[in-house]
Amino acid sequence: VARTDARGVEGLDEAIERANAYVKAGADAIFPEALQSEEEFRLFNSKVNAPLLANMTEFGKTPYYSAEEFANMGFQMVIYPVTSLRVAAKAYENVFALIKETGSQKDALSNMQTRSELYETISYHDFEELDTGIAKTVLSEDQ
Repeated sequence: VARTDARGVEGLDEAIERANAYVKAGADAIFPEALQSEEEFRLFNSKVNAPLLANMTEFGKTPYYSAEEFANMGFQMVIYPVTSLRVAAKAYENVFALIKETGSQKDALSNMQTRSELYETISYHDFEELDTGIAKTVLSEDQ
């Protein structure tokens, strides 16, 4: 995936020109950063013959579009690079403020992932089985 940041510095025409140069050089997909309107997304799609990636970051230049809206503008991929980090950071702030205020985390339990939910999410028991099999192949019987 080739990225161009030219839109923010040199304009949309330069971003399109660079994207086409990347395609000519063999890029599998193009990531145009900082497009600022539906019109720009549609124009970029019409001028660049390659799979396109949209960057849906918060507090940036790009308006908030849904994945379906991006698809309708000709973009096949959408990334949300810091969304979960920002949500988690706000949760950290909230839980530590609660602990500071009340001296306990118990009022935040309903917002937490349980141990069994965590194990399910990360397939923990599958890794336990894998570890057992690896130990048998790495360690001799007498160790």
